[in-house]
Formats: sequence, C-alpha cells, structure tokens
Amino acid sequence: MEKLIITIAPTGNVPTKTMTPHVPVTPAEIARDLIACYEKGAAVAHIHARDDEGVPTCDSKYFAETLRLLDEAGCPIIKQISTGARGGKSGAARAEGLELNPLSGSLSTGSSNFPASINANDPQLVEYLAETMLKKNIKPEIEVFDVAMIHNAIRLQKEGLLKGPLLFNFVLGVKGSLPATPKNLFFLYESLPTDAVWSVSVIGPQHVNLSVMAMALGGHVRVGIEDNVYYSKGVLATNVALVERIVSIAKAMGREIAWPEDVERIWGIN
Repeated sequence: MEKLIITIAPTGNVPTKTMTPHVPVTPAEIARDLIACYEKGAAVAHIHARDDEGVPTCDSKYFAETLRLLDEAGCPIIKQISTGARGGKSGAARAEGLELNPLSGSLSTGSSNFPASINANDPQLVEYLAETMLKKNIKPEIEVFDVAMIHNAIRLQKEGLLKGPLLFNFVLGVKGSLPATPKNLFFLYESLPTDAVWSVSVIGPQHVNLSVMAMALGGHVRVGIEDNVYYSKGVLATNVALVERIVSIAKAMGREIAWPEDVERIWGIN
C-alpha cells in the first residue's frame, strides 16, 4: 500500500483563542505549529490566514509571512493555500494566496452549507480558480462536501481545467453537509475515478474511526484544530497531538508515513 500522507490543517476559519488557546492565528504561531507537526510526520500544510484582528482573510501578505517563516526555518513541508469561502468573496480575492505559487491550493467544486452560512462556490468562480491554478501549475485539492463535487471535478478535467490524477479531500461531519458516517465515506470512495488520490478530513467524534477506515482503503488523512478543537471528549487538542495519534495508528497498521519528497510522486506531479 502507498505511504500515508498526513496533512495538517492548524488554523482554519472558525476556531478562536476563546474556543481554544491552542489554535495558532498569527503567521509566527502558524509556522511554529507547522514546523512541529512536520517533525512528527505531517507532509502537507493546509494553510489559512488571519488578519491582525484574527479574522479570516485571503490577503496574500499574511500567507506570505507564514511561508517566509517556514522557508527561513528550512521546513520542507508542502504548502497548500486555502481559497475557502470565508476568507474572501470574489474569485480574485480568494485567489490572492495563489500568487505566492504554492505547490497546492484548495478548490471546492460546488456549494454547500456551513452551520450558519453558505459555502458559496458558483460555477464561474470555480472555473476561475481552477484556471488560475492550471496556469500557475498549482495542484488543486478538490474539497468534497457533497458527492456532486466529485462529478463536477471530473467534468472540469474533461474540459481541460484540471489535470489528472485528480486529488480529493472528503470533508465529513460539517453541519449542513454530509454526516461523518462509514456509509458516506464508502459512497464517496466508490464515486472516485480509478486513478484518483484522496484523503479524509473528519469533523467531530468520528474523526479517528473514519480516518482508520480511510487508511485501510489506501486513502490519506487530514488532521488539525481547523477540523477538531477537541482531542477527545472534554480534552482540547493540539495540532502536534493530532498528528502524533495518526502516526501511531499508521505504524500499528504497518503503513509507512510519507514525507514531502514522496508527495509529488503520489500526487502525480512528477
């Protein structure tokens, strides 16, 4: 079985310091956590940015500062910039971080619901982001909140806006979107193109169980405070602890951990 890629999503758009003191929000805090998580086995960094007030932003200067600190520290973790809906509304705003030419960027290929708002990704915006990534040779990670997003990505590939093999991340457990159940995980898995690379990002108490199922199926895993503020019931998580747990499980399963030098091969970039 292929080596396991662990993606660390340390910040996201939702967690605040009032929810947990462990969430990193400044570039220095984010870079510190990413370096520590890389040392424990995370190969990919899914990066969100916050402004000086801690509000989600797509302003490239905040992304740039995090990337600069990683580079100065000599941390080779793969950088993946988020283009998520909460950080900016227009395609141009949400694409700002892509100007930094990361190896990867997130791309939701359809709209869905967040707990109190819409995850709005209209077809024109999706095509704009896909075309921007194509021109810059940035690998899109398709964020799948609903099975239609898989089929939308396949259509975009047929239209020449996405290159294969397609890279997917199943986001399960968001209120208003697909619940985190084994049935939904298998449904998404069975809907994939045969050459797809995929991972899971599970929000809530089913995180460990469904991550193990994904690992057994040959998928990869995303962890981080973006997805789970709690490590277990009543116990606040740290990003490092979430990475360490998946590494420990993978080793018990006999699955090797991928490092950044493995990622490009697994993603089909080389």
